[in-house]
Amino acid sequence: MLLQTVFLDAGGVLIHPNWVRVSAALDKQGVHVDAAALRAAEPRAKRQLDAARVVGGTTDVRRGWLYFDLILEEARVQASEATAAALAELHDYHSRENLWEYVPPNVPRVLEALRARGLQLVVVSNANGRLRDVLRRLAIDRYFHHILDSFEEGVEKPDPRLFQIALQKAGADAATTIHVGDLYEIDVVGARGAGIRGVLLDEGGLYEEVDCPRVRSLEDLEKQIASGIFD
Repeated sequence: MLLQTVFLDAGGVLIHPNWVRVSAALDKQGVHVDAAALRAAEPRAKRQLDAARVVGGTTDVRRGWLYFDLILEEARVQASEATAAALAELHDYHSRENLWEYVPPNVPRVLEALRARGLQLVVVSNANGRLRDVLRRLAIDRYFHHILDSFEEGVEKPDPRLFQIALQKAGADAATTIHVGDLYEIDVVGARGAGIRGVLLDEGGLYEEVDCPRVRSLEDLEKQIASGIFD
């Protein structure tokens, strides 16, 4: 059956933390770490976070705090009152605006190419109720036929119900749908629970052992879709 619908996670796939803002918040508290160092630490931190025991025992909000703790650890920044103050400031900003506000230059081009192939694009993401606003602010909301924010739907990944709601709203068939996300235990496992094929975006090349298709970038995803591998 030909691929018809592509579900996409938002954070870590379409939009990324504003590491310049994170670095500036830390710097204000006397903690000096370059934005590039924080960005480089992210894949390793996410890999630590992406474990069944962690995902099963936390909520998306709790994982958000743990995520930044792990990034600081990977960037060799010692936790302190200063880092806690910086993270509190960033949490406040995120609750108002959404800290995931950087769109890599390749994202619009790949989304345009996927839409040109006649694919229905749907965002399925754990978020805080601000997802629509930030995608609109970043001028990429227009690429999507539907946007599902877990806060609005009252259920979050990896619960397969969020994917089932997305299928229903999109009028999509699980057999002709893939979901692309950056966390195996949340995106791939959750999608499979709804009968959807999960594709892992593994930019850091840290998931060689997983039992699902992997892509290293959205360009890689586009090439694989064009090759018919998901048909």
